[in-house]
Amino acid sequence: MSILFEQTAINNMVLANRFIRSATWEAMATPDGKCTTQLVNQMVKFAEGEVGLIVTGFAYVSREGQAGPWQLAICDETATTGLAQMAQAVHRQGGRIAVQLAHAGTQAQRALSGMEVIGPSVLHENGTALCREMTHADIDRVVRAFSTAAERAKRAGIDAVQLHAAHGYLLNQFLLPAMNQRTDEYGGSLANRARIVLKVLEAVREAVGPNYPVMIKINSEDFIDGGFTVEDMLGVSALLQEAGIDAIEMSGGTNLGAFSRFGYISKEDESYFRDAARLYKQRIAVPLILVGGIRSLEVAETLVSEGVTDYVALSRPLICEPNLVKRWKNGDTRRSICVSDNRCVGPAVAGEGLRCVLEQKVSQAASR
Repeated sequence: MSILFEQTAINNMVLANRFIRSATWEAMATPDGKCTTQLVNQMVKFAEGEVGLIVTGFAYVSREGQAGPWQLAICDETATTGLAQMAQAVHRQGGRIAVQLAHAGTQAQRALSGMEVIGPSVLHENGTALCREMTHADIDRVVRAFSTAAERAKRAGIDAVQLHAAHGYLLNQFLLPAMNQRTDEYGGSLANRARIVLKVLEAVREAVGPNYPVMIKINSEDFIDGGFTVEDMLGVSALLQEAGIDAIEMSGGTNLGAFSRFGYISKEDESYFRDAARLYKQRIAVPLILVGGIRSLEVAETLVSEGVTDYVALSRPLICEPNLVKRWKNGDTRRSICVSDNRCVGPAVAGEGLRCVLEQKVSQAASR
């Protein structure tokens, strides 16, 4: 049997294989962030497709941290019922599910929340302030919001939580020198810039206990001037390891310098962050989840068997083929048919929910 289909565990969460659905915005929640039947059904499709762990799209932990429309919320008790229904539906299919906890920071949409945008430092565009610098009281409140959201997820029967500290959202913004110009204990050195991330982890761990899986998503680097570097990533990962994180997912890029490939990805180009992952595995013992351009079973198996990563995360391929992992397991080892053109975002922006627009091609492939 392939190493990819071995049973493993993250903390006390047992997973049937090494495949993880990486979080993305589904645009399937209600306007006020409640879980819908459409969103539950999407998670069930991944479970039926035998994805080892499903990570939901980012759920905002406080109202002013909403990044976009129809985004899942976990900021108050009204979210609990829908999350419980989602967890139960996935568990009925034998799956495991985690909620990604997020705050958009300077990427938040005031038009949606009606609230002031906040971030590590004031950002200006054409002489206009785009956000307010967070006070210590703001920081403490956001830390509490993360911990309360984690406790809410656990109580709803969700199997794990993942902190979103990548892709230019709030926790990543604190790590990023270009966006964090603070001169207090939350700015300057890497240890200071990572302080809020570690405080969030500490508060979440206190809320959920030692045996509940707490993961985090961070960038390998930001790919911009004054951004988070690979050495920064290794330093922060060491701090997270010391603080007791259970798994780290490695991605890359921000809204200021996004790292995304559009169009066909050849086998030679698969796994964008492979080199950073090799360095990580030389220094860090925490299980690594690697996302980014992985499209074939062969490459996924090589990454794990060579010790580059412990888990393989997929996003766009599972939008295209929710049953991809099951297909590979059953012997159909053709590459993902995802063409990586990002046209799946179109229906999401239109309020229809994230979906592959190549439905006919997918249907034909599934019937072979």
